[in-house]
Amino acid sequence: MRKKSVLQGFRTAGQGLIKGLMPAICLATLVAPIQASAAEAEGLVYQADIRGPAPIPASERGLQAVVAEPWLRVSDEGPVLEGAIFDDNGDLLFCDVSGRRVLRATPDKQLSTLVTLDHLSPGGLALHADGRVFIAALNVPAHRGAIFAVNADGSGLETIIPPDAGYMPNDLVFDAKGGFYFSDFKGTSTQPEGGIYYVSPDGASIEPVLPNLSKANGVTLSPDGKTLWATELSGGRLHRVQLADATTIAPIGSAIPYHFIGWKPDSMRADSDGNVYVAISGQGRILAFNPNGIPIGQILLPGRGEGHNLKSTSLAISPGSNDLYSVSSDEDGGEGANIFHAKVFASGLPAVR
Repeated sequence: MRKKSVLQGFRTAGQGLIKGLMPAICLATLVAPIQASAAEAEGLVYQADIRGPAPIPASERGLQAVVAEPWLRVSDEGPVLEGAIFDDNGDLLFCDVSGRRVLRATPDKQLSTLVTLDHLSPGGLALHADGRVFIAALNVPAHRGAIFAVNADGSGLETIIPPDAGYMPNDLVFDAKGGFYFSDFKGTSTQPEGGIYYVSPDGASIEPVLPNLSKANGVTLSPDGKTLWATELSGGRLHRVQLADATTIAPIGSAIPYHFIGWKPDSMRADSDGNVYVAISGQGRILAFNPNGIPIGQILLPGRGEGHNLKSTSLAISPGSNDLYSVSSDEDGGEGANIFHAKVFASGLPAVR
C-alpha cells in the first residue's frame, strides 16, 4: 500500500508540474513564430565580413594574416601573370601568360623579357641544376602543351617534352636527382583526367605518380624531397604524398589534408621549414600550411575587399630570406598586373643542385 501511495504522490506532483509549465509552453509556442516572422521580414543582410566578391571563409578568418605591399607594377593593363621563381642571380622570373613571355625583374625593379614563345603560353618555371630555366607551357583552348628549356640569358630554347606527347604541363619542380615532377592540366571538376608525372633525370621516361586529378595545377616538394604536394584547380583539393621513391607512393602515404572553399587553388611553393604556400586565384590571397597540411596563416593582397588583384596565381619565396613575392592580375578591374611583397614564416628553398 505504501508503494502505491508513493507512486500516486509522484504522479500527482508530475501533473502539477506540467500544469504549472503549460502557460510558459503555450507562450513560447506563440512567441516563436512571431520572432521567426520578424527575422524573415528583415531578411538577410550583408555583414562586413561577407561583403565583396571573395570574402574569407568563416573557418579561415581566425588565421594569422598579413597584408602584402605593392612591389612592382608590371603592366597598367591586366595580363595574367604566373610561375614565379628566383634564379641564381637573385632575379625574380615569372610568366606573362597573356603575352607568351617569360619576364625578369631585378632586385632594383628593372623589368626585361627573358624569352618569348611562339604558340604556347608559359605557366610554370623551374631552375635546373645547370642554370637553365625549364618552362611549362600550354594552350588551354587547343588542349596542347609542352616543356621547354632556355639558358639563363634567354638563348638556346629547346624542347624537352614536345606538344605531340599529349600533356598540358602547368607547373614543375626538380628533385635532388635531377628529375622533375610536372602537373598535367587536364579535366574538369567531374572529369579527373589530369595528374602529376615524373620525368627521369635522363629524360627517357615519364611516369604517372598521382593520376586522376581535376586540372592538376601547383606542385612542389618538401625540403628533404620526401613529400610531394599538389593542388587541383577544378577539384579544390590539396594533396600531400609521402614518397617511397621518385615514382612510388609510400604505404598509407597519400592524403588530402585540405579542401579549399571557393575558387581556386593554383601554384604553390615550400619554405625551408617545410611550410607550403598556395596561391588562390580568384580570391587575392595565399594560404600557408604547416608540413602536415594544417592552415597556419594567410597573405592578403591589397584591394581584394573591393574586388581588385584577385587573380593571385603564383608566388616565390627568396632563398636566404623570408621575403615572399606574389604575382597577380586585376584583369579588367583597372589596377593592372602587379607583384606584391610580404614577410612569411621562413626563407625560400634554393634551387636543387
